Amino acid sequence: MQSQDVAPRPSPSPTAESVVDVEQAEAALVEHYPRLVRLAYLVLPPSLGRNRRVLTAHSLTQRALPRGRTSTSLIPAQTTGRDGGPGYAFVRLRVVRSALDAGLPLRRRAWPKRAQLPPLLPQVWGLRLFPRSGGADELALDQRLSALSGPARAAYVLRGLEKLPDPAVEALLAAAEVADPAAALAEADTVPPQQNALLTSPEFDPCSLHARPTDLMRRRQHMKAALAATAAVVVCGALLGLPGDGWEPDGAAAPPYAQNPAAQAALDPGQLTKAGAGEWKATGRTDFSVWPARGGLVDDTALLRRALAVWARPSESVQISVTLGTPAGAPPGPPQLLYAGEVDNLRVVLLHDGLRIARYAEPKTDTGVAALDLTRVDGASGAGASALVLGRSDGNVRYLTAPWVRAAAVRDLADPAAEASKLELSKDGVAAPFGSPAVRTGECRSWNVLQLTDASGTRLLTDLAEVVPAHLTTGQPSSPREASPATWSPFACSLAAVRSVGVRSVNAWQFARQPLPDGSGTADWVCTRAETWRGAGTRALAQFDTPGGAYVAAAADETPACGPADPHVLAGAPWKSAAGQSYLLAAGSKDTVSIELSGGVNASAPGNLLTVPAEEGANAKLKGTLANGRKINALR
Repeated sequence: MQSQDVAPRPSPSPTAESVVDVEQAEAALVEHYPRLVRLAYLVLPPSLGRNRRVLTAHSLTQRALPRGRTSTSLIPAQTTGRDGGPGYAFVRLRVVRSALDAGLPLRRRAWPKRAQLPPLLPQVWGLRLFPRSGGADELALDQRLSALSGPARAAYVLRGLEKLPDPAVEALLAAAEVADPAAALAEADTVPPQQNALLTSPEFDPCSLHARPTDLMRRRQHMKAALAATAAVVVCGALLGLPGDGWEPDGAAAPPYAQNPAAQAALDPGQLTKAGAGEWKATGRTDFSVWPARGGLVDDTALLRRALAVWARPSESVQISVTLGTPAGAPPGPPQLLYAGEVDNLRVVLLHDGLRIARYAEPKTDTGVAALDLTRVDGASGAGASALVLGRSDGNVRYLTAPWVRAAAVRDLADPAAEASKLELSKDGVAAPFGSPAVRTGECRSWNVLQLTDASGTRLLTDLAEVVPAHLTTGQPSSPREASPATWSPFACSLAAVRSVGVRSVNAWQFARQPLPDGSGTADWVCTRAETWRGAGTRALAQFDTPGGAYVAAAADETPACGPADPHVLAGAPWKSAAGQSYLLAAGSKDTVSIELSGGVNASAPGNLLTVPAEEGANAKLKGTLANGRKINALR
C-alpha cells in the first residue's frame, strides 16, 4: 500500500491502455482518496471559505467515479507523469475538471453545472469543519494561490503536488477543457516553485479537520423560526382549496403555490412603500428606510410585479444568490422600493424589507430569466447604508449611492499616492462604473475602492462580491475611525480572503511597532478583522508590515481576538535580515506584559515584543500574559 502523502508510481506502460475499467477507477479512488481530496481542495477557489471548500472537495472526489459499471475512455496523455496507472489518472482528471467547474461564475442564460452547486453530500449539521492551521508560510502561499485564476492554480498544484512535467500538465488541463493551458502554466510561474513542499502541509489537508459549532444562539432562533414556518405552511396548505382568482405567471417566477391574501398583499406593486424625496433630511436618519424610490422605471407596474413574484417563488431559471446567514423566502409584508431602472443591458429593481436587500435583475430582451440576490442589512446606517451595487459588467461595478452622498470617487487602495478619480453621479445617485477587484483573477497589483463624501466626512467602501460594499475602518477595535488609503495600502490585496462571506466592515488596527534586528528599520504589526452582518463568520489576520513588504503572519476564524469584545492579540512571524540571519519575532497588544516561546525555540521577554535568533523553518509555541494576569495564545 502506498503512502497517502506520496504520489503513486507510474504505470509500466503509460500508453498501452486507452480505456479504464470502472473497477480500476474505484480502486484508485479508495487507495488515493486523501490525495485526491487535497488536490480538489487546493484547486477550488478560496473565496468559497474553508468550511465549504472542505465539503465541496469531498463531494467532488466522491463523484469522480463514472456512472455504471462499464469501461470508460481515457485520454492517453493523462497516463503520463507520476500517476498510478489509468485508474488514478482518470479520477484525477475528473477531480480537476469538476474543481475548475466549481470555480466558474454562474451565467444567466446557462444551466449551472453540477459542480457549481453547493454539495448535497457530505453534509454536516451544526458544525463548521476546517483544516488545521499552518504557519506564516502556508498562509502566504494560500494568499498567492487565491490570486491566481482557477486553471493557473490547477497548473501549480499539478506541478507541485502531483510532480507532473509541464507537457503532462498542459495535456491534463486541455482534457479538463481549459481554454488556454499554456497561459495557465505561464501564470502559475508567478508563484515560486520553492513553495511546492508546502502543498503537503496540514493547512491544506481536508481529511484532517478541526470541528467547531456554528452560532448556537442563532441556531436556536432558527429552530423556533422553522417551527413557526412549518405552522404557516400548514395554514397556507389549508387555503389551497379556497375559491378565488389565481396569480398569473410573472416572468421567471414559479407558478403560485397558495391563495394567501396576506402574501398577495406583500406582492402587490401598489402596496410597495416609498420614502419621500426629502425624508432623510427631515428625520436626520441615515439608513435604508429613508432612501427615496429612484430610477426611470419606478412606475413600471409589470416590472415590479415580476420582481416581487420572483422574490416570493423563484423558478428554476432564476439565478439565486443568498449571502451567508441571510434568510431566504418572500418578504413578510409590502417591502420598500429603493430603485427600479435600466442598468447597462439589464432592468434592475432594489427592494428593502427591513432585514434584507433584494436585488432583482432581468435582461431587457427576456423576462423569462432573471437573477435574484438577497443580503441581510439589519441595523445598517451611515456607511453601511451609503451604497448598493446596481450591477457588474465586463469587470466593472456600478453603485447606487445614498441620497445624502455629495460626491463619489474611485481610488487605488494599493497606491495611496495616486489621486482619486471623480465619479459622475446621475440625478438618481447612480455612479459611473469602475473596475471592481471582486471579479478579478490573477496577481493583485491594485485594489479599487469607492470613496464617498457626505456631510459627516469621507469614507472608503470596497466591493467584496456582495450587494452591499464593505466599510473600511482603522484604529482601536472599540472605537474605529474612517480609514485612509495610506493606512490600508500594505494590506489591500488581503481583502480577497474575505470575499463573498457577507462582510459588513473590515478594520485595520496597528497593535505594535517593532525594531527589526541588525538595524534594518522597524515593522508594524497590524490586525485586520472582518465583521459580518450575521455576527458569526468573522476572520482576523495578523499582518507583518516590514520595509520589504507586508505579509500575513497568522489567521483565525470565529475568534473574538482583535475585536471590540476582546481587543487583545498576539502573533509571531519568521524574518530574515539582509545579512541572512534568521529570527523569530513576536508582538502583542500594548497591555501584554510578557511573551514566551516554547517547543522548537525556548525564549521569553518582558513587555509586548520579542526577538530571538532561530533556524529557518523553526516551529515554536507562543504565549503571552496580559497586565491582568490572563494568558493568551497566539493568533493562528
